[in-house]
Amino acid sequence: MMLARLREAFTEMAKLELPRLRRFAYGVCGDWYRADDLVQGALERMYVAWPRIHLVVDPGAYARTVVVRLAISESRRHWRRRERTTDVVPEVPVPDAASGVDTRIDLAQALAGLTVKQRAVVVLRYVEDRPVAEVASILGIAPGTVKRQSHDALIQMRSRLGDPRSSPRSPGEVADHG
Repeated sequence: MMLARLREAFTEMAKLELPRLRRFAYGVCGDWYRADDLVQGALERMYVAWPRIHLVVDPGAYARTVVVRLAISESRRHWRRRERTTDVVPEVPVPDAASGVDTRIDLAQALAGLTVKQRAVVVLRYVEDRPVAEVASILGIAPGTVKRQSHDALIQMRSRLGDPRSSPRSPGEVADHG
């Protein structure tokens, strides 16, 4: 009887978290197929551990932690460094200012240039709008590391997107807030 209730609780949690977890995984890895694999791997690990972790306060945050750890682990594998998936679009679409399609493509390319941990920080902070302390807790890193990773990632992304703010200021230079 207890096992049936645990399975039911896990199924409900998975149904609730799946759409957000999948989007998060895509933000971390930049590939829908890899995102699905990461989500599946995370849910498999959580299912096995569910009898121990079913009382976790925020299972979604726990799942995101597992996704990030799987993504980092996968990025270190030798075969992963050799093989890269790319989305090659045969025709360049006409940019439609109202749709924001060209912006999303640029953003995806800018995210692709980041490390897995930087992508995770950026997605948690700016896509999911989570506070620094929560991101630090989810990723198991210090709040200062979250801030540093965010800062470095944004500079790198701005540089890839051609934003003039991408070059770090010299210590004596005053920012223009006008």
